Amino acid sequence: MDRYCFTLDLKEDKKLIDTYKQYHRSVWPEVKDSLRDAGVINLEIYLVANRLFMIMEVDDDFTFEAKNKADLANAKVQEWEKLMWNFQQKLPWVKTGEKWVMMDQIFEL
Repeated sequence: MDRYCFTLDLKEDKKLIDTYKQYHRSVWPEVKDSLRDAGVINLEIYLVANRLFMIMEVDDDFTFEAKNKADLANAKVQEWEKLMWNFQQKLPWVKTGEKWVMMDQIFEL
């Protein structure tokens, strides 16, 4: 099993952040299914101020390429991503169109 960590910012607006949190209390079943089908075993998202932190644990067959391809072919996942982008904003140093940025692990105990 592999684990990946990502970060992303939300727009600095309390009302938008509250709405984003509400959506994540009931993530659409199609989105959950797509994650499981891709080999995601566990996924957690944490929030501090407007900064998100995501931990994704995947099975041995998981690839980002296969997940991205499946996501592009899934209309509900695309609808979810478009909706979420209303709340999210790219980090200042990433390329246009990029969202979640993979983080480098720098310590482990």
